[in-house]
Amino acid sequence: MSFQAYLDNVQTKTGKSPDALKELATEKGFLENGILKPEVKAGQVIQWLKEEFDLGHGHSMAIFAYFKGKTS
Repeated sequence: MSFQAYLDNVQTKTGKSPDALKELATEKGFLENGILKPEVKAGQVIQWLKEEFDLGHGHSMAIFAYFKGKTS
């Protein structure tokens, strides 16, 4: 599955675009000025996405990668 397919599936499942999730992650304190804070670990983001949106590990990791700047 391509990276974009992961992002598309996340949006279908959650109803939130990757950018909307980025905004929510900023509110949670994971990002600052659109950049993932260095102290934030993948496990924290995965746990949040699993609890709030029932996402699995692979889809959560795709969002984490998106937060880190991956686009394709």
